[in-house]
Amino acid sequence: MPPSSPSPLQTAIRRELHFFSLYRVLEGALLCLTVFSPVGVFLGGEPRHPVLAAVVAAAYLLGACLLFFTRKGGHVRPMVLLGIGLDITASLLAMHALPSAAAGIAMMLLFNVGAAAMLLPQRWSLVIAALAGGALLGEHLWTLLAGHGRDRPLAEMLMFSVSYLAIATLTSIVGRQMRASQALAEERGSQVANMAEVNELIIRRMRTGVLLVEGNGDIRLANEAAMLQLGSSGEGRRTLATAAPELARQLRRWQHDGDGEPVPLQLTPGLPEVLPRFTRLLAGSDQVLVFLDDASLASRRAESLTLATLGRFSASLAHEIRNPLAAISYATQLLEESRDIPEADRRLLEIIYQQTHRMNGIVENVLGLARREAARPEHVDLVEFVRTFVAEYQESQPLEHDRLEAHLPRTPVAAMVDRRQLQQVVTVLVHNALVYGRLPGEPARIGVHAHLDDSGAPLLDVTDRGPGIPDRVAAQLFRPFFTTSGHGTGLGLYIARELCQANEASLDYVPVPAGGACFRIRLSGARAINTT
Repeated sequence: MPPSSPSPLQTAIRRELHFFSLYRVLEGALLCLTVFSPVGVFLGGEPRHPVLAAVVAAAYLLGACLLFFTRKGGHVRPMVLLGIGLDITASLLAMHALPSAAAGIAMMLLFNVGAAAMLLPQRWSLVIAALAGGALLGEHLWTLLAGHGRDRPLAEMLMFSVSYLAIATLTSIVGRQMRASQALAEERGSQVANMAEVNELIIRRMRTGVLLVEGNGDIRLANEAAMLQLGSSGEGRRTLATAAPELARQLRRWQHDGDGEPVPLQLTPGLPEVLPRFTRLLAGSDQVLVFLDDASLASRRAESLTLATLGRFSASLAHEIRNPLAAISYATQLLEESRDIPEADRRLLEIIYQQTHRMNGIVENVLGLARREAARPEHVDLVEFVRTFVAEYQESQPLEHDRLEAHLPRTPVAAMVDRRQLQQVVTVLVHNALVYGRLPGEPARIGVHAHLDDSGAPLLDVTDRGPGIPDRVAAQLFRPFFTTSGHGTGLGLYIARELCQANEASLDYVPVPAGGACFRIRLSGARAINTT
């Protein structure tokens, strides 16, 4: 697994540690210049202990260089603690060896303490400041015990000690605030970046095409839907006039008139028409956002609203018709039982009964459309389902010379579907096949097939050996209220497809090259349903 890139806060701390280590190298070089160069007498005066001064200067420069070159490999806190420990130790020994430069060394140590306190927690900062002040007092006590007298006043060392504590406290607070601000900025930046990615993903995956057009007509941005709607005409074309001339004309008309009514247009042959909408990106800006809505979607929405309204009206009307219809049917049956009815009138009663039965079927279809009951999917073996369905249908419906057969594999075909709704769908398909799927003067031959496709998805086909369905009719088979019969409502196939969609399935018409028709139900496999 590749290592994660450092955060901006870690990068900032590493950068500060870099300059701190570089400053330590400069301090070591200056101390060596004071001890080993001829001008050292003017810089630091005559050393009290020349050997100690030389060893401390060389060791400090060497340690500073090692810390500088190894700072990238170690953790920040150990590197800072090790470095400030080296600074305090070297300063203690250097002040004792070079008493005339002691004030300057103590002053340089002030920056080291402040820099270390900025990179460490406050409790560590106070400990470091106390150690630095203790080193000054310790060196002063060492000088007195060695019999060199008081070369510096005690007040000076106390002032430096207080300064160490003050600078450590202040820089620690500044460092903490800096890290908090950096962390907050990093968090806010991450949130903004995430929101930008989410917005970009939403725009890119929108079904509505979105174009950002400059004032000169150049296309600056286009989402996936817009590129699909532009088709091949939009490939390599960076101006709206070359990619979609008619759309560019409507845009210019809108820019000129301000409220020009958009007209649906077809950007690419073979693709649905789009309805353009225009809006300025910002007030006073010459950049325009162009939204390309699928006109067929708008038409389907209007059709859906109309159908919903019509469905509610039809359902209420069907409820009102149902009761008198049942009364008429019951009265007809009673009249048929009467012995006083002449034979010629019994034919009229039969016609009344047939028509009331037909009207009841229409009412049932309308109510089924209005109810839209939710699916309750369950595990269904299509082989067992088809076998049972064919047997029950043959028992309940007089087929006479017609044939209804089941074509089943030897192994089970598992699917997830509402068994009751699947029964309703297959009943509609078989009934339509018996009515329309026969050649003139010949009996109908209907087959119900359960099998798997190449991808392992369960399929259920209802086939017939009839004349087939013309292409112009096949394109409208599943539209509500479309029928080629004077006795149908045009709702059977529409309701069947709606029930399939409620079960995450599809219902399609499949032309048969050898003649006849096939309606295929593609169901969800048992493993494809999300159980969460």
